[in-house]
Amino acid sequence: MEINTFEKIQKKASKKSRSDFLRLGLSLVFMALVLIATWDKIPGNPFLAVAALFGAYMAMNIGANDVANNVGPAVGSKALTMFGAIVIAAVFESAGALIAGADVTGTIKKGIISPTAFSQPEYFVWAMTAALLAAALWLNLATYLKAPVSTTHSIVGGVMGGGIAAAGSFSIVAWATMGKIVASWVISPILGGVIAALFLYAIKKTIVYKDDMKRAALKLVPLYVSVMGWAFVTYIAIKGMKHILKLSFSTAAGVGLLAAIAIFFAVKGALSKYSDSIVNERESINRLFTIPLIFSAALLSFAHGANDVANAVGPLAGIYDALSHASISSRAAIPLWVMVIGALGISLGLALYGPKLIKTVGSEITELDQIRAFSIALAAAITVIVASQLGLPVSSTHIALGGVFGVGFLREWLDRTQRLEYRIEEERTRIDEIKRSLEATKSELASIESKEEKSKGDYERIVRLFEKVNDYEKELKRESKALKRVYKTKYVKRSALNKIVAAWFVTVPVAAGISSLIFYLIKGIML
Repeated sequence: MEINTFEKIQKKASKKSRSDFLRLGLSLVFMALVLIATWDKIPGNPFLAVAALFGAYMAMNIGANDVANNVGPAVGSKALTMFGAIVIAAVFESAGALIAGADVTGTIKKGIISPTAFSQPEYFVWAMTAALLAAALWLNLATYLKAPVSTTHSIVGGVMGGGIAAAGSFSIVAWATMGKIVASWVISPILGGVIAALFLYAIKKTIVYKDDMKRAALKLVPLYVSVMGWAFVTYIAIKGMKHILKLSFSTAAGVGLLAAIAIFFAVKGALSKYSDSIVNERESINRLFTIPLIFSAALLSFAHGANDVANAVGPLAGIYDALSHASISSRAAIPLWVMVIGALGISLGLALYGPKLIKTVGSEITELDQIRAFSIALAAAITVIVASQLGLPVSSTHIALGGVFGVGFLREWLDRTQRLEYRIEEERTRIDEIKRSLEATKSELASIESKEEKSKGDYERIVRLFEKVNDYEKELKRESKALKRVYKTKYVKRSALNKIVAAWFVTVPVAAGISSLIFYLIKGIML
């Protein structure tokens, strides 16, 4: 038996080892191809190829870590399989990057470092190269630790550290901008969590808690899905397509409203057509949110590709511009070949290493079903819209995770307020019954033992009573533990919460520290 178990463990370890080796091999092949393709992009200056190599590595780490937030809830709720989620995310991430990605980007990410901080173009090139590698290394470590972190904050930290090292002073950092970034650590998850919890509570109150869930769902699901349609069309218009179409919020919201009206009648008609297949059960109602979740995963991925590809290719575009013109510009055009590296790198990183973080977001923080995942996706879109209009700094990663935590904590609160009292009373009643039976058994046992003369039947009865006392005491112990578990019922994994929040807070300083060290290393090699 032990030999068989050992053989199974050995086979499993061998299979995992081969899988890890294959993933690493494919990653190295991709980076090698990027290195070869860019080696002579600027004749006589192979440093661009090195920077492109780091840009490819950064793109893969964005795919491995950040994209999980877009599809994790859909996978965790079983609306999408892991394979389906990876295919959808890879296609729409690439489409967002290539179709609507930034054609021009600030070479100094988010304006945290002024171009005047660099005394010469070489220092700028080294600082941006250090920023790319530092952010990628941190994301790689965070992915290994199964901690979803903000790729934007990672590159911001990298640029800040490289800039400080290049200028030799902390004063060149725009600390007001950094203050906004720090504020987003709190604002993003709270907004995402609150909005997700509110939508989940509304769906529960108006549909799930109704005696006739089917009737309520037929009436209200089209409304909830149309709200999601409005949110996502508006979100894509003002965020995902902002580099192609410059629309005001009112125009984008108007387009979103027209789409929402069309979606409402389309969903209402579809539900009426297939109403016979819907039954008055939670699982059946859950399935009604599956298709909206698939669309949300695709649209979130498109918007993410359009916006966050710059985290990988922005510094690379700046390096290319500086090396080409031997000068530093505040904004640089992103060539198509740079965008292709970003798009392919994100897709490959997602396919090879994304499942680990997708599982973390989708199932290892709190249990998700389609209704909960729908609330999270809707909250992500609405939070970005609200924050952009209020001028609040937010992180899409923190918003999505805040939504996951929000629905988890709402489940805990609802359980405590609506069902916990009943469960506690039930356990206490059971414990009281056991105690009464135990006391009665002990009393009978004491009565028999007090007899001066005992018959054979008395001795047999004493043995049985001792056995009953022992059984009652064991049962009492079990029920007491059960009561404690009722009091401690938690639907959010606290260890995951603590790890993720800690990773958020250290992302910028850790990336900055690594970047400064890499800058000094590059400087030492080049001078």
